[in-house]
Amino acid sequence: MLAPGLRIGFLRAPEALLGPLTVAKQAADLHTSTVDQHAARISLQTGHLDEHIGHICAEYRRRRDALLAGLEEALPAGSSFNHPDGGMFVWARLPEGWDATALLRTALRHDVAFVPGAPFYAVQPDPRTLRLSFTTHRPAEIAEGLGRLAAAAREARESGL
Repeated sequence: MLAPGLRIGFLRAPEALLGPLTVAKQAADLHTSTVDQHAARISLQTGHLDEHIGHICAEYRRRRDALLAGLEEALPAGSSFNHPDGGMFVWARLPEGWDATALLRTALRHDVAFVPGAPFYAVQPDPRTLRLSFTTHRPAEIAEGLGRLAAAAREARESGL
């Protein structure tokens, strides 16, 4: 809510789980930066968290809407995608016969990227799925990225990917 990149949070759990969860956290990243923890503490003490969340939600909504506005034209015909009410990603599914990992290779040559969705499946991965982030770029940059993605999809279609 404050700044996801800080990787700072809190957990309420039964006493018996606190030790194992602490070990799991330490195994994941050794230790959260003391400077980041201090900055988060000061920020939270100012009492402006609700205002900050309102600002972030409005900005993420603008960015999400910019992605949704051009996504249908950027993806191959027959693709589908969700319209999230929250979160940081739009999930899309390419039409039958397409593979998101193959499209990614082409997209990278056009200086645009996304994350293939297959690794997020616990069972039966869908190779046609992709995850698109909308939080780190302004709407104009998102529009530019969509143009690059559209060019990559055209190239992939023409080459038979």
